[in-house]
Amino acid sequence: MSASLESAPLPVTEVGADAGLGELCVLMKLGEIVLKGSNRKLFERRLHNNIRNSVRDLGEIRLSQRGAGVIIVRKPGASDLEVAEIADRMANVMGVVWVHLVRRVAKDLDAIVDIGVRSMAGREGTFAVRARRRDKRFEMDSGKLAGFLGSKIIEAHGYKVNLKRPDNTLYVEVDKDEAFVFTDGIPGQGGLPAGMSGRGLVLMSGGIDSPVAAHRMIRRGLKVDFLHFSGMPFTGPESIYKAYSLVRQLDRYQVGSRLFVVPFGKAQQQLKSSGIERLQIVAQRRLMLKTAEALADDLKAECLITGDALGQVSSQTMTNITALDDAVDLPILRPLIGMDKTEIMDQARRIGTLAISELPDEDCCTMLTPRQVETAAKIPDLRQIEKRLDAEELAEQLVTTAQLHKPSFLGEASPSRVAPSAAKAAAPAPAQ
Repeated sequence: MSASLESAPLPVTEVGADAGLGELCVLMKLGEIVLKGSNRKLFERRLHNNIRNSVRDLGEIRLSQRGAGVIIVRKPGASDLEVAEIADRMANVMGVVWVHLVRRVAKDLDAIVDIGVRSMAGREGTFAVRARRRDKRFEMDSGKLAGFLGSKIIEAHGYKVNLKRPDNTLYVEVDKDEAFVFTDGIPGQGGLPAGMSGRGLVLMSGGIDSPVAAHRMIRRGLKVDFLHFSGMPFTGPESIYKAYSLVRQLDRYQVGSRLFVVPFGKAQQQLKSSGIERLQIVAQRRLMLKTAEALADDLKAECLITGDALGQVSSQTMTNITALDDAVDLPILRPLIGMDKTEIMDQARRIGTLAISELPDEDCCTMLTPRQVETAAKIPDLRQIEKRLDAEELAEQLVTTAQLHKPSFLGEASPSRVAPSAAKAAAPAPAQ
């Protein structure tokens, strides 16, 4: 989802000694981070880094923390459209709860009234004023400021007041050195800054579920990489294009995403030729997890993430999920486990991945699929199959075929694809 904000075009007003006062800037409200106590500074530092990364193609910005729950982003000299683009990006940064386009004005009652009255011009219906005085030295307290500004708006525009359910709301926040005046806002992503909770590896199928699972875990502070199994050489590159597009969309929420693509067709054929029939799907998913675990070890990822939802398809029974967990030592996170398809599709639509996931492709999981799928796979049977096929060695070989892509929503050119030995060349840089 790409958020959008509309702001009334207001001319920059130079008030007082600071020529920057009156400029349009972005004010963000934080949520969960505020509750982090003595560790809050670590979360804020990570969030600041993520904010800068998300707009690094837009030029230099000025970022300042205002107390525990407010961040201001400025770009002096920028046009209103350029600042609106920054606000649009901020709505996708994990850890931000609300995003507002605001006018930064002098901490002066006349300046606040001037901008506030003009901000409410051309509106219909009732209104209310919400004021907050972070600097208690200001000449009016919050209630008196709201009342005074409201009277000036009535005088100028003749609107009626409705304090409970207004059609329009004007907000004023008085800070230490300036005041911020604004009307509309949009909800952000909430959650924790991406990368604060460690690293994970997402098994990206190209369907609807796995991108939503990835988004939910990024929102909980994980920095994730992606692993896609293509049916090549028995299928075309369509599923790879689709996975690339999905990761590029999800890159809006964490920046710096990496996609590893493993050609899986021959391994599927090998499983099929071993005569496992009804166990084919569970056996190949265990092999995928083993391959993912081997790659995760090289990437320093601490967990695997899948889009499994209990009972959604015949292979996702509780018995089969238990059999999948047995395949690897790393924890497997399944953030969609209790969701139904309608809920998952609603979230996919909201984060902008649904339309991509619904594009046709030839998924590797549909290849060589038996007519009947085992719903109660027995772990000893699966282990015996893997022993015959030397699945551990096969997984290590598959990792060496991985091709690395770097889909970026910033539009940066992706580097040439490589097939690193166990992906060690792509090991992550130390966290900042």
